[in-house]
Amino acid sequence: MKVRSSVFASFILISEVVGIALFLRGFFPAPVRSSLSSKSKLSDLPSEPLTGSSPNASRLPPPLFKRVVVMLVDALREDFVFGPGGRRYMPYTRHVVERGSSQSFVAKARPPTVTMPRIKALTTGSIPGFIDVVMNLNSPALLEDNLIWQAKTAGKRIVFYGDDTWVRLFPKHFMEYDGTTSFFVSDYTEVDNNVTRHLDSTLKRDDWDILILHYLGLDHIGHISGPHSSLIQPKLLEMDDILKKIHSALISKEAEGSLPYLLVLCGDHGMSETGSHGGSSEPEVNTPLVLISPAFKRKVGLEKPEVVEQVDLTPTLALGLGLPISQNSVGHVIPGVLEESSLRDQLRFLHLNGHQLSCLLKDSMPDYEKEAGFEQFRVAEKAHGSWMKLYLEGNTSEVLTNMGKKVLKQYLEALAAMSSALSKQLGKYDMYSMIAGMVFLLLVLLLAMPEALSGEAAVDLPVLSVLLSLPFYLLCLLLASVHVLVCTSAESSCYFCSLSWGLVFAAVAFSSAMFCILVSMATRIFLNSRVEPVMPWSLSELDVLLLAGTVGHTLSLAASSFVEEEHQTWYFLLNTLCLAVFQDVCRKYFREQRGSGDEEEHILPSKDCHPTAHPKAEICSEKWLALATPPFTLVCCRLLRSLNQTGVQWAHLPDVGHWLNSSEHRMVLSLLAAFCLVLIYLLVQRRCSWVSKVALALGLLGVYSYRAAVGNVWFPWQHSGRTMSKGTVEARFVYVFVLGILFTGTKDLLRSQIITADAKLKSRGLWEIYSGLVLLVSLLFRAHNLPVLCCSLLIQTLMAQFIWKELHYDAAQTTIMHYWFGQAFFYFQGNSNNIATVDISVGFIGLESYIEAPAIFLTALSTYAGPLLWACHLVCYLSSERDKSPVAVGHGCYCLALLRSVPAAAYIVLVTVLRYHLFIWSVFSPKLLYESMHLLLTAGVCLFFYTMEQSHSSSKS
Repeated sequence: MKVRSSVFASFILISEVVGIALFLRGFFPAPVRSSLSSKSKLSDLPSEPLTGSSPNASRLPPPLFKRVVVMLVDALREDFVFGPGGRRYMPYTRHVVERGSSQSFVAKARPPTVTMPRIKALTTGSIPGFIDVVMNLNSPALLEDNLIWQAKTAGKRIVFYGDDTWVRLFPKHFMEYDGTTSFFVSDYTEVDNNVTRHLDSTLKRDDWDILILHYLGLDHIGHISGPHSSLIQPKLLEMDDILKKIHSALISKEAEGSLPYLLVLCGDHGMSETGSHGGSSEPEVNTPLVLISPAFKRKVGLEKPEVVEQVDLTPTLALGLGLPISQNSVGHVIPGVLEESSLRDQLRFLHLNGHQLSCLLKDSMPDYEKEAGFEQFRVAEKAHGSWMKLYLEGNTSEVLTNMGKKVLKQYLEALAAMSSALSKQLGKYDMYSMIAGMVFLLLVLLLAMPEALSGEAAVDLPVLSVLLSLPFYLLCLLLASVHVLVCTSAESSCYFCSLSWGLVFAAVAFSSAMFCILVSMATRIFLNSRVEPVMPWSLSELDVLLLAGTVGHTLSLAASSFVEEEHQTWYFLLNTLCLAVFQDVCRKYFREQRGSGDEEEHILPSKDCHPTAHPKAEICSEKWLALATPPFTLVCCRLLRSLNQTGVQWAHLPDVGHWLNSSEHRMVLSLLAAFCLVLIYLLVQRRCSWVSKVALALGLLGVYSYRAAVGNVWFPWQHSGRTMSKGTVEARFVYVFVLGILFTGTKDLLRSQIITADAKLKSRGLWEIYSGLVLLVSLLFRAHNLPVLCCSLLIQTLMAQFIWKELHYDAAQTTIMHYWFGQAFFYFQGNSNNIATVDISVGFIGLESYIEAPAIFLTALSTYAGPLLWACHLVCYLSSERDKSPVAVGHGCYCLALLRSVPAAAYIVLVTVLRYHLFIWSVFSPKLLYESMHLLLTAGVCLFFYTMEQSHSSSKS
């Protein structure tokens, strides 16, 4: 059965996507959910143990609090309150913690530490899934059982001011609300003033029961300038004053004999040392939780805060307000809140919490009875029944009190064990689907590659012979046996095991047939090559290094340490590449010169020999510049490594970037930024038209002006006391020139393709587009990162002029080198495999409000600037070289596009496999997203180039 090569390539591309989708389907664990579709109701509460049919058998103890105020300060780190600087940052809060009627805790937030998943955790008590990170951009209404719905159903009047994510999650739940946009991180004043302006009038009223305030300014300051910024202390003092105002108002309205109030100060997540969040580092997951109420005992000094889970606040608030606990809550009530209640009420609270957790455990785990926490709860429940029997009989002896305390302890141990078991459910993955997707993807790619590289216009698929062969039926039997074995022995349910047997049989037959067909094709090509040998591929030392380095990097991801510190691998490979290139340069200019005498200029270590006739002085200077390029590249890379600490283990250590960003070294940063911008202009303007040169110069001047406007650098005539602006006008000034340069380059490129067919005009158009991207990236980069961009352009210029061109490296070698440099510069920027290193503040440069499309585009462009600029330089360089030597460039590019699919696919699968047991949040790491897009784009390029090549061959024949 013959099919066109383009159809075959499309089929392989679809198979890649199916394999990745199947793997990701197994990777995303099913969230812990109750089997009940309805929400919890008071009528569903269990009876007190052994109370029979008395009227109060199913009663809920009276509420502990009359009204609750939740003051949520976004990105409030634990050390901002409990740390050494707490008295300086938040003096009133610290006084209440040390001397007031309060309970203080360190609440641990589960990753991903992003706002919307954290709000869901605080209101539902469940641990959100990975997909909630993506949903954070556009939060849908929350349909799951939650505290806000329970309060509204019970008639509680809720008022909310702050982050509009709450309004999107809980539409029509608030009696009064005013939402503010959370994504416009450039604003850290108005976003909080819009919340505070409602306080005075609201606190004077008595028509509300729950007041929720979500302040965003601290989080925005963190994104802009980090946790050690001079803006942090004024913002925390502002939050402290607001808490004092609320506390004073609640005290003044406290009535004799009524239920007490509860004031909650908490954070949804913390803040990393770079000011971002999303990962699992201690500063990101540790948040303060301060409960202030006259119901608590007054403190006599600072005690070490107890560590609790953030989801524990949900059942605590629910029981404190007299509401049922949300069905999917995995938290347990905080014992300190119940201390002043009667022993019977305390036991009843814990019994209700235990019953809810045990029901959720039954729905989530098939072997729930084997869980220690479930058995402990049953034992405690029986002991509770015995205690109730004595209590109802009127026993008031000390034995009853001691027995009750023992039951209380048993309940607490059982709740902690069940909560821990339910939380661990997130770490259980569908390994069957993951392994099936991984094997399917890799086998299809590896077996299809020989046929894809054969260069035939049509592919002969031996379908009939395979379907009638014995290996096909044996493979079907083997896969079916594996499926039965896995589904009958797996402890947890698998996706494939839930499918009907008809679908399973069809999938087994299709996979077996596909595998046998590909094996047959690969075997046929191998046997033909034995009979009719083709021209062997000659591999130089550099080829071996590039191949071994790419494969070695992929295999290195089998160790979790190499996933955490992947940048170290790229730094090592880049240094090794520079040494190998230096060896090639020495061989060209010294060893080959001695061996070839006067004809040294005509011998080049490449497949294409082009005689050159340069003056000897020029040749001498080029020789020394070529010799200096690899060592200079090594020096640049070493300096850039010290600029931004990244990874996991050493990311907290101070680096050159921190030194430059300190206020006392602003003059040094200003001089460095000015020098880098001048050098960027000199490196980029060479291939541009005079119009683009002028626009580039003015645009770079605008970049410096923007940095001066926001206070990163100084103008010589700028007064130190001047109030800093947001730099909106300066940034838009730069955007105008970026668009102008891109328009000029696109116009030249279209003219060369449609009107004149001028190769020189085409090359200039590509370089102008590249220069426009460089100008945009220079605006997005922080001032201390401009040396990264400057060194990237300088290395590109030197390598293109004295290495790739002079040594006549082919397209495959040049492309892989660009790929390696792009990966290394991704980490030189300060990025890592942690989502917390994504700088979202760049998405709002030049914007006065949150606009989703440009914000996402600018953030992505800044994050992937290193790989993107190296990829764009590759296109420009290969295009200009193709015009000079089309034979040397064309076929290598086609082969490379095909070959790159294998390591990219292996990289994605392996890095995801190894991250799932290390960082559950890393599935959304910026590096993985980049590699996923790279694989799909590479496969598309492979299909395009391969089809074009086959069409060209067919037209010739």
